[in-house]
Amino acid sequence: MALVVYLKTVTELRGKGDRIAKVSFRGLSFYSRVLENCEDEARFEEAFRWPVASKVDGNEMLEIHIYNYSKVFTNRLIGTFRMVLQKVVEEGHLEVSDTLIDDNNTAIQTSISIEIRYQPMDGSVRVWSDGEFLDVPEEREMFQFETESLLSSHSHSSGTPPGRSSHGIPAFRKAGKGVFSAMKLGKVRSSKDDHKKGDDAAILEMEDLDRKAMRLGGGLDPDTISLASVTAVTTNVSNKRSKPDIKMEPSAGRPVDYQISVTVIEARQLVGLNMDPVVCVEIGEDKKYTSMKESTNCPYYNEYFVFDFHVPPDVMFDKILKLSVIHSKNLLRSGTLVGTFKLDVGTVYSQPEHQFYHKWAMLSDPDDITAGCKGYIKCDIAVVGKGDNIKTPHKANETDEDDIEGNLLLPEGVPSERQWARFYVKIYRAEGLPKMNTSIMANVKKAFIGENRDLVDPYVQVQFAGQKGKTSVQKSSYEPIWNEQIIFTEMFPPLCKRMKVQIRDSDKVNDVAIGTHFIDLRKIANDGDKGFLPTMGPAWVNMYGSTRNYTLMDEHQDLNEGLGEGVSFRARLLISVAVEILDTTSPEIMSSTEVQMEPVSNISESATGKLEEFFLFGSFLEATMVDRRIGDKPINFEVTIGNYGNQLDGVSKPVSGKKKKREGGGESDEEESELIQNSSDEETEDDGDLVSVSSTPPMKPVITDRNYFHLPYFEKKPCIYIKSWWQDQRRRLYNSNIMDKIADKLEEGLNDVQEIIKTEKAYPERRLRGVLEELSTGCSRFVTLANKDQNQAGRTKLDRERLKSCMREMESMGQQAKTIRSQVKRNTVRDKLKLALNFLQRLRFLADEPQHSIPDVFIWMMSNNKRIAYARIPTKDILFSIVDEEMGKDCGKVKAVFLRLPGKKGFGPAGWTVQAKLEMYLWLGLNKQRKDFLSGLPNGFEENKAVKGTGLQAVPPISLTYNMKQVFQLRAHMYQARSLFAADTSGLSDPFARVFFSTHSQVTEVLSETLCPTWDQLLVFDNVELYGEATELRDDPPIIVIEIYDQDTVGKAEYIGRTFAKPLTKMVDEHYGPPRFPPQLEYYQIYRGNCTAGELLAAFELLQIPYDDEEIRRALIAVHDFAVPQIKIGPAGRTELPPIDGPTDVDRGPILPVPLGIRPVLSRYRIEVLFWGLRDLKRINLAQVDRPRVDIECAGKGIQSALIQNYKKNPNFSTLVKWFEVDLPENELLHPPLNIRVVDCRAFGRYTLVGSHAVTSLRKFIYIPPDKRSNNWANTARLANGYLALTNGTSRSRPYSRPISHSSGDIVVNMDSEPNVKKMETVVKLDATSDAVVKIDVNEEEKEKDKKKKKKKKGEEIEDEEPDESMLDWWSKYFASIETMMENLRVQEAAWAEAEEREDLEIAAEGAEIKSDDSCTKGTKPKEKNKIKSSKDKKKSHGSDGTEKKVPKPKVDELLVYNKELETEFDHFEDWLHTFNLYRGKAIDDDDQNIVDDDRIVGRFKGSLCMYKLPLSDEITRDVGFDPNMGMFQSIPHNDPINVLVRVYVIRATDLHPADINGKADPYVVIKLGKSEIKDKENYISKQLNPVFGKSFDIEATFPMESMLTVSVYDWDLVGTDDLIGETKIDLENRYYSKHRATCGIASNYSLHGYNVWRDPQKPTQILAKLCKEGKLDGPHYGPGGKVKVANRIFLGPTDIEDENGLKKQTEEHLALTALKHWEEIPRVGCKLIPEHVETRPLLNPDKPGIEQGRLEMWVDMFPMDVPSPGPAIDISPRKPKRYELRVIIWNTDEVILEDDDYFTGEKSSDIFVRGWLKGQQEDKQDTDVHYHSLTGEGNFNWRFVFPFDYLMAEEKIVISKKESLFSWDETEYKIPARLTMQVWDADHFSADDFLGAIELDLNRFPRGAKTAKQCSIDMVLNEQELPTISIFKQKRVKGWWPFVARDENDDLELTGKVEAELHLMTAEEAEKSPVGLGRNEPDPLEKPNRPNTSLSWLLSPMRVACILAWRQYKMPCLVLLLCTAGLIFLGLLIFSIPSALSQKMVSFLG
Repeated sequence: MALVVYLKTVTELRGKGDRIAKVSFRGLSFYSRVLENCEDEARFEEAFRWPVASKVDGNEMLEIHIYNYSKVFTNRLIGTFRMVLQKVVEEGHLEVSDTLIDDNNTAIQTSISIEIRYQPMDGSVRVWSDGEFLDVPEEREMFQFETESLLSSHSHSSGTPPGRSSHGIPAFRKAGKGVFSAMKLGKVRSSKDDHKKGDDAAILEMEDLDRKAMRLGGGLDPDTISLASVTAVTTNVSNKRSKPDIKMEPSAGRPVDYQISVTVIEARQLVGLNMDPVVCVEIGEDKKYTSMKESTNCPYYNEYFVFDFHVPPDVMFDKILKLSVIHSKNLLRSGTLVGTFKLDVGTVYSQPEHQFYHKWAMLSDPDDITAGCKGYIKCDIAVVGKGDNIKTPHKANETDEDDIEGNLLLPEGVPSERQWARFYVKIYRAEGLPKMNTSIMANVKKAFIGENRDLVDPYVQVQFAGQKGKTSVQKSSYEPIWNEQIIFTEMFPPLCKRMKVQIRDSDKVNDVAIGTHFIDLRKIANDGDKGFLPTMGPAWVNMYGSTRNYTLMDEHQDLNEGLGEGVSFRARLLISVAVEILDTTSPEIMSSTEVQMEPVSNISESATGKLEEFFLFGSFLEATMVDRRIGDKPINFEVTIGNYGNQLDGVSKPVSGKKKKREGGGESDEEESELIQNSSDEETEDDGDLVSVSSTPPMKPVITDRNYFHLPYFEKKPCIYIKSWWQDQRRRLYNSNIMDKIADKLEEGLNDVQEIIKTEKAYPERRLRGVLEELSTGCSRFVTLANKDQNQAGRTKLDRERLKSCMREMESMGQQAKTIRSQVKRNTVRDKLKLALNFLQRLRFLADEPQHSIPDVFIWMMSNNKRIAYARIPTKDILFSIVDEEMGKDCGKVKAVFLRLPGKKGFGPAGWTVQAKLEMYLWLGLNKQRKDFLSGLPNGFEENKAVKGTGLQAVPPISLTYNMKQVFQLRAHMYQARSLFAADTSGLSDPFARVFFSTHSQVTEVLSETLCPTWDQLLVFDNVELYGEATELRDDPPIIVIEIYDQDTVGKAEYIGRTFAKPLTKMVDEHYGPPRFPPQLEYYQIYRGNCTAGELLAAFELLQIPYDDEEIRRALIAVHDFAVPQIKIGPAGRTELPPIDGPTDVDRGPILPVPLGIRPVLSRYRIEVLFWGLRDLKRINLAQVDRPRVDIECAGKGIQSALIQNYKKNPNFSTLVKWFEVDLPENELLHPPLNIRVVDCRAFGRYTLVGSHAVTSLRKFIYIPPDKRSNNWANTARLANGYLALTNGTSRSRPYSRPISHSSGDIVVNMDSEPNVKKMETVVKLDATSDAVVKIDVNEEEKEKDKKKKKKKKGEEIEDEEPDESMLDWWSKYFASIETMMENLRVQEAAWAEAEEREDLEIAAEGAEIKSDDSCTKGTKPKEKNKIKSSKDKKKSHGSDGTEKKVPKPKVDELLVYNKELETEFDHFEDWLHTFNLYRGKAIDDDDQNIVDDDRIVGRFKGSLCMYKLPLSDEITRDVGFDPNMGMFQSIPHNDPINVLVRVYVIRATDLHPADINGKADPYVVIKLGKSEIKDKENYISKQLNPVFGKSFDIEATFPMESMLTVSVYDWDLVGTDDLIGETKIDLENRYYSKHRATCGIASNYSLHGYNVWRDPQKPTQILAKLCKEGKLDGPHYGPGGKVKVANRIFLGPTDIEDENGLKKQTEEHLALTALKHWEEIPRVGCKLIPEHVETRPLLNPDKPGIEQGRLEMWVDMFPMDVPSPGPAIDISPRKPKRYELRVIIWNTDEVILEDDDYFTGEKSSDIFVRGWLKGQQEDKQDTDVHYHSLTGEGNFNWRFVFPFDYLMAEEKIVISKKESLFSWDETEYKIPARLTMQVWDADHFSADDFLGAIELDLNRFPRGAKTAKQCSIDMVLNEQELPTISIFKQKRVKGWWPFVARDENDDLELTGKVEAELHLMTAEEAEKSPVGLGRNEPDPLEKPNRPNTSLSWLLSPMRVACILAWRQYKMPCLVLLLCTAGLIFLGLLIFSIPSALSQKMVSFLG
């Protein structure tokens, strides 16, 4: 498949000259040879051939450019020929003659003649052969052929060395703000929708770009416009250089703080009988246990555990978190394991909010995988890193989530039914292990053990899911062969993401890791519907770690353990992974999860791919910025790939060694592994086998400046080359590269879009559309390329599956990108940008190839044979392919490589300094593709070969000599920097900048004591010599490195940060003028390690210095004579450069300022400063600050505040407002920062700097005069508020309803007063000019109630609708509010979820015709949000009426619970008074920028700024009452001291960090304000992490002296000092003065008495009048019929109120309150007033910065002392639990299973008794007497249990206070759900009683008992959710039958009996009045049960029992026996008496 173009002639040329043609197709260009001295005809007669990978589309275009060629200057375009290939595609062959067109698209006379042939793959066009054309000339074999280059902006140059010129798609370069900068070079398009066909961009020659760009501007599609992002280096300018990575420091191995909190709430359905369960929480090595709960299968714990770690993230996330339940563990025995649940910490961290909340962990038995589920634990798990804040849902009255299955502790997407699986890890063999013993060690070992070789005894250890498996140890082997497999048995999908494979060296002393590799299971599996199980290999994995030279104490051993980036290749290991899902039902399965190890068969050599010979070439073009510490010794560089090129242990000879290896598969001999380096006698065989040259010759560095040296690589550039042999798995890397390039392009585009949004430029949506268009094209291109590759053989299963899934993903991504593209509108840009960022993550994930192939390349800098610094370059980045997209992004490019220190040395300051900067060229490819390896180098070089190899054409050069060099002048316009890092103890820096370019460096001047220096300095670098062709340097100059330092008086300057830039280049023949010149100032981000350290505003230009004409003439003659020309720059050359303005500044001496065209245009601004006061100033040098002053400075101008005469007495300023004028840039983005400094004026005129603050952005302080004509902002504010209310879950309960128009133009707004979310139907748009009326309708409520009553089901208990006022207290209000908050959050989540679902559906509906207008997008209109919300809610409310059977909420007045601080909700109360933190001291380095560095804050300045352009319109100053002294700060209060009563209410704390050894704390509250401190130590709460304080504290304070309130929670300790758990600070002053009126929250209703009594000393009418007066508003006017008018708004409301006696009287308070609640709607002055509320504040501990230690719920009221004092504080003391008594009568049991066999008779029977207790009171359990010998399962008891308990009605919890142990100091309070447990037992005399069954009844909701035993069934337990439930607290008395259940051997519930019981609940008072006895005792005894007489105990009357039993069993035999016995006796007696009777007879007869 190929396209061949035969270029014949070009005729009608003008003039005489050298001609050259450039032919371009699909982004790949070929150059013709140069035709010298042509006149009017140029006969090229050349053929150009493109091998085509995909079918040529009829819309594709061929372009031919004809140039006048110039050796010295850039080529000049004559004309262009463009042709669409439609005809060619149809016919296959075409001859064309046509005229060319010029720049203006007009035809010129010159004509061209060509012939084109095309042969597609399917042969649809007639076949032809290349022979039909002229032969391709020999020299063109150097060409490389490539296919389309759509994705990549880096195409390759090709052509003969003398006349090569760079070309390719020029990626965009930021070139000022001219037209050029707004152009993405694309094809000239006539219509807008042309771009949808996805054609390739045309190639435009760079030198004409500017002119062309001017003209093309109109025809270009705006979507493809690109603006490079502000950091100029992010965009790559042409194809010869790569962009460097600016972040230098490795972040991987650095330890970080983590806190893991686990709350074990309860367990359910534990398998086992009558257990005493304990839960063990284990993370890594740490274990913690809950308390033991006795004899229960569903224990309730609610225990909280915290684990603290300080480890690197990788180590943290690999730790396994294990929850286990253990049965009857105590001090003496370890207990038996019931079940465990495992997951890794990383899984938790990757959850939303880094937590699982209220989820059920399913337990399984590791020893018996056939057993199934062993129960569930309900828990919360959260992982907090520094700076993460976790939003915990509110911890109030938690209703039990009974839906266990729906709330399993599993990440999203993991199926709830997980199966067991076997994970097989096969370990075959390893190669290239390092020597692990030095010769000394070897000798020592030899002496002891008698072994002689270098010893390494490797084995492999695999760790997965907390288990370890090992292979056998292979003694003394560098190429060990194991052929073993390690088998893990684990649930699938596993919740552990990574498998750790480690080669270790077995040692007598201790085993050491040689190398580690992590297998990420997510990357080797796919869980989609077409997914695949984890599979991998057989594949080699490369291991990296410390350097290979063995030392006894390896300082980089951590690297071998897998921590941090490896600095050297260690070994490679051949492994495979497979997973098999187990069928646990099959009998022959191994039931244990122990790790097993088995041998496996060997695997063939070819299984991992064909062994190929690879060739790596590198050239060092420049080595600069060499650290001065190593500058005195010669330096050389070593490059290695695997072990090839390594000087230490070398590699086997290329041929024999490898062949032998291939045949035998065994080890190669020791001798063959000897080092081969630079011995060229190896060059044998025809293919030019050569020896690797892996290091450069040593060279002594030359000094650059006092920090850095450079190596003098001027004309001569050293080269290295290495041959190596690897399995050919390039395909993997190719696919990765394609995806990486798509991702890079996407990232660049998204950066552009973000930059456009940030700088508020026009049309970000167009750029985003262009980016998405590119993405979808790129994705389809990937699918095309990957399709070719599907049938490649010799690939692993993972390769095949991954390819399929990547293609599917990319295809769907392309489709989605298209869909989203059509939905991008101006208002949806941000949302779509987020989606596009998700694409980026997905792409990066897909591009990461889990199966390695060729190891990475390492470059080491060696000094004196010591390894100093390194760089690691991924192989895929430099891998060559003939297909451009597949090529590595740095292959054949000049790349700036920064070397850094290895391992831990690279952390911190040492890692920031550059050890060396290399400009390096690298190329890696198959040896047979080697011919192109030099093609990407800058042109103009000659190759220097090694002497012996000259005969071989193929020998690579050992160095290059450049004979072409260009001379430039670099101008660095250093304007200013801002937000620099504070490097001095004063909190400031003395910054200067050092600019490096090539081997030159210069510095700016030092500006002292500033973080925002304005250098305004031009640095000129003269005679910068750059090697290579002029055009290349124009397109792609080297980068400039700018380093910022802090000058110290003693010692060397301290490093602040670094940034990179690319200069704008001007060649000699270019005009210095718009659009490219002069360059514009741009912001460059400065980095310090991985953290940002400020921004630099600068511009850079590189100007070519022309040569003298005379010099050029001489040079040309020299060329004719075949001599190397030496051109010198004559004096005339300099004058042609644009002039430099001389130093205008007299003071600054010879320093040149930034010239006028570049520095910004200035305007006159006035900056007004409001000086309010200073707060919390710390001591400076041990002396207190006494007389401070504030200095404000901006752009060299400034102002000073008045002096505070005595800071202690009054820290406020006497003069409030001052102003100054200053010239600032018109462009707001270029505004310099404003510096605030506080100095202390000491005696004798000395000043000490206290602290400083830099306001980096003045934008928020710019004053915009209000537009008088439209007053719409009030509406927008209101709409925004409505929307905010929705999004923050803080919606006020009275939303806007539908407006009704009035004749007067008023608008009436009906206000529903029911606080229910479902009223949120619409958001009103009010016209500002009209009046609005707001009405509260009371009748609505009544109607609602009637409806509710009707809807109720008959079966349900009807609760009293109106709760009794006397029953309600503040806590009722609190709990009702929390319920509302939770409901709001739920609805909001549902709404978001629904919106997202819709979003996904829209994307999924990738139809051809996408209706972008109809698509309703997330968050665009608040209205929709409401609709979603209300509809959801309606559903919810119906549910509650029907299915859910929830009782309706009683009507309780509510307050607002904020689950965050009030400050975040109301913008820190900085509505007019701002707080600026003052800093002093050195900044600390931290990767996390979000954390405020509290230690450096030395105080706060309160004030504000206002800036505006002059002159200001007169209208403002003409306003009534305008005070000119106050400027723009009109109507602000005075700042005199003021006395205030502060009332702090502390409600409760949640999730406190444990402070005692027992994992608990004894918290109490400390309040501190100024000098007053209140310690509530005596009321500490014992052993609680969720204490309820319920206290209020009053403190009198004087603002401003005492304005910072600190509320701390301390842990009480019996011995020693109490520990701080955490504290929160509140700035009361800002609250007090805020327009939001944060002094006392406004209640939702006005009441004179009861729980909702009005607590503000001012009534609503007074507050409203005051606000109207302050805001100069008309009103309030109260009218008849319940109306009040404020400004142009009318509010309606009720006008009567009830007093304590129930009498109604008239009042205007309700009306005023309505107006206050809608104050934000009032035009001009409206803002949201703070409602009655509770805020939740995080507690922080200074010792653990950034990590929450718990949360505190509280609120603060403030009352000025000069107004009437407020009433007493509200009583919020915790509710006391109420004493109840539960009486349970056990009447009878039935159908109890029979457990015993009779000794005599073998009959089944049971000795039944029933046991009962209330949950949490197991020790008070009560038993009935025993019903002995029940033969039917029936038992009769008539036995009474009595359980007294304390109960909190609101929380539905029983409160138990008891000592935890003998040694406890005091009692601990527990809150436990009210559950009654009843069990049935079989009594045994001599062995333990047998448990038969149990039932647990939740006393708040349990199923009603059955009327008869027959109706009682197991369904009452199984279907508990569906059955109607009752509450004993409402029902009071219940009688019925309930089932007993237990689990059988299959873990299924079975019925084990039934019990008839009666439950009777009484309050303590009632119980006292009618006492009862336990059992059947007095008083009120129960009658004895009527038991059968068989019910006797063996022990008491054994004979009777025996008789009864015998008679019952053997009645008939007994009767027969009796008869027989009687007969026998009769016979005996007969026989006995016969003789005497006979004798008597005879005697009497004889007489």
